[in-house]
Amino acid sequence: MVGVECGFQYLQQEGTHRLPFPMADIHPLSLAAGSLMMLISWASRVAEPPKTDVDFWKALAPVALAHTIGHVAATVSMSKVAVSFTHIIKSGEPAFTVLVSRFLLGETFPLPVYLSLLPIIGGCALTAVTELNFNMTGFMGAMLSNLAFVFRNIFSKKGMKGKSVSGMNYYACLSLMSLLILTPFAIAIEGPQVWAVGWQNAVSQIGPNFVWWVIAQSVFYHLYNQVSYMSLDEISPLTFSVGNTMKRISVIVSSIIIFHTPVQPINALGAAIAIFGTFLYSQVTILTFKF
Repeated sequence: MVGVECGFQYLQQEGTHRLPFPMADIHPLSLAAGSLMMLISWASRVAEPPKTDVDFWKALAPVALAHTIGHVAATVSMSKVAVSFTHIIKSGEPAFTVLVSRFLLGETFPLPVYLSLLPIIGGCALTAVTELNFNMTGFMGAMLSNLAFVFRNIFSKKGMKGKSVSGMNYYACLSLMSLLILTPFAIAIEGPQVWAVGWQNAVSQIGPNFVWWVIAQSVFYHLYNQVSYMSLDEISPLTFSVGNTMKRISVIVSSIIIFHTPVQPINALGAAIAIFGTFLYSQVTILTFKF
């Protein structure tokens, strides 16, 4: 999963910098590619089609809405700031999970869980303050993505409860509905004429390879998310969160190396604190619910 997302992040960063329409163009193409792949798989019986009903699709609607907002916001963020900065801010997702669960769902957690959030929040804040390429749109995009994915996870748990749909098929259905939600807004906000000009400019700058970049990032996007849902289908969310921490370290380090992102010592310290806090949160949560 780490390698798949690293490839996706690299291609997405290149795509959103060359084609400055991350909300309307890059994201719908990614959803469309994944949806097409799964429709072909179902039609050819390579994958068993899911057995769904009206209640399933009703429960999936809020998940798809949160999924759409979360990924569009992340894509917008990466079009404005470095991939590493986006992922450092997104490492604060556990803090959003606890706060949303506490204030909106009324769930309470032991004191060690709350204390483990302090290095996450502090590390993210330190990184944001010292980021050389800080951009408010990029920062807010990453924060909104965190919040949206928290709601997506909450709605996913409720939607999958009692349903015999595999993780792979669940994400495929999620992609289809997310595409239906996003496409009208994409057309209304920017539209085909703006996209056509953007594509011409991008292709004229780097040649036909740009088309292959977009296709590749669309495939990686689907594969990364599909593998994530397949993993969640086999392991507990707590185990997955530990792996997610290691994934972020790999993505942050590889993106800094690939994109030659300038990093100040204080900025690196903030990132390290945030990542350590995320790992600490995972460990504390595991021990809390184990005992």
